[in-house]
Amino acid sequence: MSSSHYIVTFKRDTPDEVIDQHIKDCESSGAKIKHRYNAAIKGFSVEVPDDTVSTLSFDNPHVTNVEADGEVTTQGKSLLSA
Repeated sequence: MSSSHYIVTFKRDTPDEVIDQHIKDCESSGAKIKHRYNAAIKGFSVEVPDDTVSTLSFDNPHVTNVEADGEVTTQGKSLLSA
């Protein structure tokens, strides 16, 4: 089964209990929490089976962003071969 990875971020003043509940809701939908962020940002990364992505709800006033997780580089990669 294929899955997708997302990063969910919350407002800085979001209580930990709100984030904990959101994590429990995700897990009950079949998602796996990969990492919890508490320093630079508040949030978590989550792996979601593709067939259950639509069942997750991120409609929450504390959620600031949900974005696909992926590789980030500081240097561009060459797409052309020499």
